[in-house]
Amino acid sequence: MKMKRVSALILALLMMLVFTACGGSGSSSKSYNVGIVQLVQHVALDAATEGFKAALTDELGDKVKFDVQNASGDSNACATIANNFVSKNVDLIMANATPALQAAANATTTIPVLGTSITEYGVALNIKDFNGLVGGNVSGTSDLAPLDEQAKIITDLFPDVKTVGLLYCSAEPNSLYQVNVVKEELEKAGLKATLYAFSDANDIAAVCTNAVNNSDLIYVPTDNTAASSAGIIDGICRPAKKPVVCGEEGICSGCGTFTLSIDYYDLGYATGLMAAKILKGEAKVSEMPIEYAPKFTKKYNAEICKDLGITVPEDYTAIEAK
Repeated sequence: MKMKRVSALILALLMMLVFTACGGSGSSSKSYNVGIVQLVQHVALDAATEGFKAALTDELGDKVKFDVQNASGDSNACATIANNFVSKNVDLIMANATPALQAAANATTTIPVLGTSITEYGVALNIKDFNGLVGGNVSGTSDLAPLDEQAKIITDLFPDVKTVGLLYCSAEPNSLYQVNVVKEELEKAGLKATLYAFSDANDIAAVCTNAVNNSDLIYVPTDNTAASSAGIIDGICRPAKKPVVCGEEGICSGCGTFTLSIDYYDLGYATGLMAAKILKGEAKVSEMPIEYAPKFTKKYNAEICKDLGITVPEDYTAIEAK
């Protein structure tokens, strides 16, 4: 009888060890599938995606698998990609740029969605009296720079400018939000500010030419279509000797003179840290307020400033070639 008790005890201990080992193995081998939908390929959005992936990899190592999809500037493609992620039941969706966020938010109410490179979530998601918390299954990071300070770049560095053309894509609601704020700031300073909207990359050249012909200076907000068409803008503005002030560094590197910009890699990294907390069960996406870039840097495009004969203030840093 004693031997039977010993045998039973040994068997029970072995079962506990097996159960513990299995439980431990299941926990350590847990993997996460993350879908990334990026509106278009350009410097800023690419940097945000890389920062996001780096943060999640730093936090979760090889437990996280990425499915990165680029919509090539097509909002409809964003919707297709987001719906595909939902059908695959990914663990989290990162939406890079406003149309990508809108598509992901429309595609699911259960899978956590984190946006990045979004200027204003209230505008992007049509939330009235937005207080910084989206709620539901959506949160993320914002690339909103102080628009009043961007307008101040124009009034401070270009005191002879009387007319400013605000060039933006009408398909991007956050671009309209930015140019309206900058317009108000410029008009407070006594300048004439006019909006010039293009619908997509196909008509940007014609609209930009019209803006250049009727303006002393061009302002381009953080705008994904403009970013992917920066070469076209530069090809019109620089020969006409019209300076361009931009909403972010990526656009400025392609066609601008000055910007007050964030670091999009850092923004993406911050989004990745938010994702890690969600996936590890340390935070609920519904309770995570939108996070904002912690710092902004005054930068200039050395080549274009030289070509236009513009003197650069000492507190501006040259944009490094990518």
